[in-house]
Amino acid sequence: MLKITDINSGVYLLEIYAAEQFSVDIEIFKNKVFPAGYYYYSGSAQKNLEQRVDRHRKEEKNIHWQIDHITSIKTNKIKSVFLFEGAKKNFECTLIRELMDEFRLRMGAKGFGNSDCRRCPSHLLYCKQKMTHSHFIARYHSTVRLMPSSSETV
Repeated sequence: MLKITDINSGVYLLEIYAAEQFSVDIEIFKNKVFPAGYYYYSGSAQKNLEQRVDRHRKEEKNIHWQIDHITSIKTNKIKSVFLFEGAKKNFECTLIRELMDEFRLRMGAKGFGNSDCRRCPSHLLYCKQKMTHSHFIARYHSTVRLMPSSSETV
Protein backbone atom coordinates (compact mmCIF):
# COMPACT_ATOMS: atom_id res chain seq x y z
CA MET A 1 0.00 0.00 0.00
CA LEU A 2 1.16 3.50 -0.85
CA LYS A 3 2.16 5.69 2.08
CA ILE A 4 2.14 9.30 0.99
CA THR A 5 2.59 11.62 4.00
CA ASP A 6 0.52 13.22 6.69
CA ILE A 7 -0.84 15.46 3.93
CA ASN A 8 -3.61 13.35 2.49
CA SER A 9 -5.03 15.72 -0.09
CA GLY A 10 -3.86 17.05 -3.40
CA VAL A 11 -3.78 16.62 -7.15
CA TYR A 12 -2.42 13.63 -9.05
CA LEU A 13 -1.53 12.87 -12.64
CA LEU A 14 -1.83 9.28 -13.84
CA GLU A 15 0.38 8.21 -16.73
CA ILE A 16 -1.37 5.30 -18.46
CA TYR A 17 0.12 3.28 -21.28
CA ALA A 18 -2.35 1.70 -23.71
CA ALA A 19 -0.55 -1.08 -25.59
CA GLU A 20 -3.36 -1.25 -28.15
CA GLN A 21 -6.38 0.76 -29.18
CA PHE A 22 -9.46 0.42 -27.01
CA SER A 23 -12.98 1.66 -26.44
CA VAL A 24 -14.91 2.29 -23.25
CA ASP A 25 -18.42 1.42 -22.15
CA ILE A 26 -19.60 4.99 -21.59
CA GLU A 27 -22.56 6.20 -23.61
CA ILE A 28 -21.08 9.56 -24.65
CA PHE A 29 -17.91 7.84 -25.91
CA LYS A 30 -19.59 4.80 -27.49
CA ASN A 31 -18.26 5.54 -30.99
CA LYS A 32 -14.80 6.68 -29.87
CA VAL A 33 -11.79 4.48 -30.51
CA PHE A 34 -8.90 5.47 -28.26
CA PRO A 35 -5.56 4.91 -30.04
CA ALA A 36 -2.61 3.10 -28.48
CA GLY A 37 -0.16 5.39 -26.70
CA TYR A 38 0.14 7.35 -23.47
CA TYR A 39 -2.75 8.92 -21.62
CA TYR A 40 -2.43 11.46 -18.83
CA TYR A 41 -5.33 11.92 -16.45
CA SER A 42 -5.47 14.74 -13.92
CA GLY A 43 -7.56 14.24 -10.81
CA SER A 44 -7.77 15.45 -7.25
CA ALA A 45 -8.67 14.20 -3.83
CA GLN A 46 -9.22 16.84 -1.20
CA LYS A 47 -9.23 14.04 1.34
CA ASN A 48 -8.06 10.42 1.19
CA LEU A 49 -5.48 11.01 -1.57
CA GLU A 50 -3.61 7.86 -0.54
CA GLN A 51 -6.71 5.68 -0.90
CA ARG A 52 -7.74 7.32 -4.20
CA VAL A 53 -4.38 6.66 -5.84
CA ASP A 54 -4.24 3.11 -4.46
CA ARG A 55 -7.71 2.47 -5.89
CA HIS A 56 -6.74 3.80 -9.33
CA ARG A 57 -3.71 1.50 -9.38
CA LYS A 58 -5.83 -1.63 -8.82
CA GLU A 59 -6.70 -3.48 -12.00
CA GLU A 60 -9.89 -4.97 -10.59
CA LYS A 61 -12.39 -2.55 -9.09
CA ASN A 62 -15.98 -1.47 -9.29
CA ILE A 63 -16.40 1.13 -12.01
CA HIS A 64 -17.18 4.46 -10.36
CA TRP A 65 -15.35 7.24 -12.25
CA GLN A 66 -14.89 7.56 -16.00
CA ILE A 67 -11.15 6.91 -15.62
CA ASP A 68 -12.00 3.48 -14.13
CA HIS A 69 -13.19 2.45 -17.60
CA ILE A 70 -9.65 3.01 -18.90
CA THR A 71 -7.59 1.76 -15.95
CA SER A 72 -9.53 -1.51 -15.70
CA ILE A 73 -8.68 -2.58 -19.27
CA LYS A 74 -6.07 -5.36 -19.04
CA THR A 75 -3.85 -3.98 -21.81
CA ASN A 76 -3.75 -0.50 -20.20
CA LYS A 77 -1.20 -0.01 -17.41
CA ILE A 78 -0.59 2.87 -15.04
CA LYS A 79 3.13 3.50 -15.53
CA SER A 80 3.61 6.44 -13.16
CA VAL A 81 1.71 8.65 -10.78
CA PHE A 82 2.78 12.23 -10.18
CA LEU A 83 1.62 13.63 -6.83
CA PHE A 84 1.10 17.27 -5.94
CA GLU A 85 0.50 16.90 -2.23
CA GLY A 86 -1.60 19.63 -0.65
CA ALA A 87 -2.48 21.19 -4.04
CA LYS A 88 -5.99 22.59 -4.30
CA LYS A 89 -8.54 21.18 -6.74
CA ASN A 90 -8.15 24.05 -9.25
CA PHE A 91 -4.54 22.96 -9.85
CA GLU A 92 -5.99 20.07 -11.92
CA CYS A 93 -7.00 22.65 -14.52
CA THR A 94 -3.70 24.53 -14.37
CA LEU A 95 -1.88 21.25 -14.91
CA ILE A 96 -4.06 20.26 -17.89
CA ARG A 97 -3.58 23.66 -19.54
CA GLU A 98 0.21 23.54 -19.05
CA LEU A 99 0.46 19.98 -20.34
CA MET A 100 -1.38 21.04 -23.49
CA ASP A 101 0.57 24.28 -23.96
CA GLU A 102 4.08 23.37 -22.79
CA PHE A 103 4.26 19.63 -23.49
CA ARG A 104 2.03 19.56 -26.58
CA LEU A 105 -0.26 16.85 -25.22
CA ARG A 106 -3.64 16.81 -26.90
CA MET A 107 -7.11 16.13 -25.67
CA GLY A 108 -7.78 12.41 -25.26
CA ALA A 109 -11.56 12.76 -25.42
CA LYS A 110 -13.62 15.91 -25.09
CA GLY A 111 -15.52 15.93 -21.80
CA PHE A 112 -13.64 12.98 -20.28
CA GLY A 113 -13.13 13.06 -16.52
CA ASN A 114 -14.09 16.67 -16.02
CA SER A 115 -17.80 16.60 -15.23
CA ASP A 116 -17.22 18.93 -12.28
CA CYS A 117 -15.02 21.33 -14.29
CA ARG A 118 -16.20 24.14 -16.54
CA ARG A 119 -12.70 25.40 -17.47
CA CYS A 120 -11.14 22.41 -19.27
CA PRO A 121 -12.23 20.59 -22.42
CA SER A 122 -11.06 17.32 -20.83
CA HIS A 123 -8.99 15.99 -17.94
CA LEU A 124 -7.66 13.18 -20.13
CA LEU A 125 -4.78 14.00 -22.45
CA TYR A 126 -3.04 11.88 -25.06
CA CYS A 127 0.39 11.55 -26.64
CA LYS A 128 1.66 8.80 -28.91
CA GLN A 129 5.05 8.90 -27.16
CA LYS A 130 5.82 8.98 -23.44
CA MET A 131 6.20 12.46 -21.98
CA THR A 132 9.77 13.25 -20.92
CA HIS A 133 9.68 12.89 -17.13
CA SER A 134 12.86 14.90 -16.53
CA HIS A 135 11.41 17.96 -18.25
CA PHE A 136 8.13 17.59 -16.38
CA ILE A 137 9.79 17.07 -13.00
CA ALA A 138 12.19 19.97 -13.62
CA ARG A 139 9.20 22.24 -14.21
CA TYR A 140 7.46 21.17 -10.99
CA HIS A 141 10.49 20.06 -8.94
CA SER A 142 9.40 21.77 -5.73
CA THR A 143 5.89 20.34 -5.71
CA VAL A 144 5.80 17.00 -7.53
CA ARG A 145 6.68 13.50 -6.43
CA LEU A 146 6.94 10.64 -8.93
CA MET A 147 5.65 7.18 -8.06
CA PRO A 148 6.77 4.71 -10.76
CA SER A 149 4.78 1.54 -11.24
CA SER A 150 6.25 -1.67 -9.84
CA SER A 151 7.27 -2.68 -13.37
CA GLU A 152 9.21 0.59 -13.78
CA THR A 153 11.21 0.06 -10.59
CA VAL A 154 12.37 -3.48 -11.39
